[in-house]
Amino acid sequence: MADSRKPAPSGSPGPSSGRAAGGGGRGGGGGGTRRQARERALGLLYEAVTKGVPAVEVVAAQPAAPDPFAVDLATGVWDNLDELDELIGRYAKGWRPERMPVLDLMLLRMGCYELAHRPDVPAPAAISEAVELAQRFSTDDSGRFVNGVLARIAEELRPGDSRPRPTS
Repeated sequence: MADSRKPAPSGSPGPSSGRAAGGGGRGGGGGGTRRQARERALGLLYEAVTKGVPAVEVVAAQPAAPDPFAVDLATGVWDNLDELDELIGRYAKGWRPERMPVLDLMLLRMGCYELAHRPDVPAPAAISEAVELAQRFSTDDSGRFVNGVLARIAEELRPGDSRPRPTS
């Protein structure tokens, strides 16, 4: 059977392709939207993991400074890996973080980071954006998986603010 991973745009896994640099929106600082910044953060984290270097080094090596929100996500996730993986491991029934597809794990870490450390981001937005990226860049089942795990984590971290959007 063929690999169920969806092809990424040119560049790393697609998310680091630099698209966060353009456009207006509410990304703060370097232009672009938070959606684009999340995609860029995913690419930065992917690069850090594949190179085995801290996210801050990957950020520093970029030819153009990424959006501040993307930098916060990438470095915040990297700096809190143990906490985030503990949360993910507790709520991902039957899955240990080290056994998850890399992109799914990175998206779960990003969503967890936003839920735990970014009170300015509504829980449904953090969950919805992670699900959307999972549907775009990972396996056919990844969106539902990411949605389910993050929704359970949000119930603990943000009671009353954890209504994710349904996925198809």
